[in-house]
Amino acid sequence: MTTCSDFGAVSGRAVSEGFQLDRTPLLSRSPVQLSDEQRDDPEHAAALWCDGLVLPVDEHGRVPMEPSGRLVWHRPEDFGADGRHAVLLGSYDGVAYWGVRVRSRGSGADWLGLRGVGEWLGDVEAGLFTTAVGLLAWHDRARYCALCGAGTERIRSGWARRCTGCAHEEYPRTDPSMICLVHDGDDHVLLARQVVWPAERFSVLAGFVEMGESLEGCVRREVHEEVGVSVSDIRYLGSQPWPFPRSLMMGFAAVADRGEPLRPAPGEIAEAHWVSRQRVRAALDSTEPVDGLWLPPGVSIAHRMLRGWADDER
Repeated sequence: MTTCSDFGAVSGRAVSEGFQLDRTPLLSRSPVQLSDEQRDDPEHAAALWCDGLVLPVDEHGRVPMEPSGRLVWHRPEDFGADGRHAVLLGSYDGVAYWGVRVRSRGSGADWLGLRGVGEWLGDVEAGLFTTAVGLLAWHDRARYCALCGAGTERIRSGWARRCTGCAHEEYPRTDPSMICLVHDGDDHVLLARQVVWPAERFSVLAGFVEMGESLEGCVRREVHEEVGVSVSDIRYLGSQPWPFPRSLMMGFAAVADRGEPLRPAPGEIAEAHWVSRQRVRAALDSTEPVDGLWLPPGVSIAHRMLRGWADDER
């Protein structure tokens, strides 16, 4: 069986000597705790609801924000006596946190999304926001039983749904996806722009894992499909939840031959280029495009991968 430690070396160096993420991805920092007792004991859950704090999330995945940049939390009584429509996000420092789906409304605060503010939140709020967006999005899509078509009801404090017809239970799903920084083993990285992105927006390559496929197999297939090159020396870097709507992004690095022709996938990749380390550094340090290059924001694992590669001096 192949393990992460077997993925190979980069340019003759041992795997352990290759570049790493510059730090933990921002949406992977959560210290929030969640136990089966909290989810499965109705009396315990009721007590957690009464003494907890509630985050409203609208249909676009936005939440109210204070001018200071903190999330706006509400008392449970604002949303009903028993919390039957809420989802338990977890507990931290003796406080239980919940999420509820609402329609966006004025509250004296701005309603903002995770992509825009995630990198400015602390570890606790970033983790709670991420869980709320992903879990509530799953509930929106799981209202009917996949087996018999009957309506489903929320159970386990929002961590499962039970069919009202056949009693079948469904649990939240996570879609595995890979994201890979392809470099030439020297000072260039391969960046691409999707057809739906602005003219100067570029990032590393990514794609969903298919049925029966390994993670490293997904890396090889997606890179070849998207830009037409073969990769080697695949190694794991780290992961990050990405609740849009329910992905887990697993980051990899791989090496490709810069002399191999690039063939962007029609209808998917508008353009792809090898970019120098110096140019990437300049673009990472700017919130505006630099020399036609605009890179992902700090909330994404793509940013952490590019920063780790760009700062590697070995």
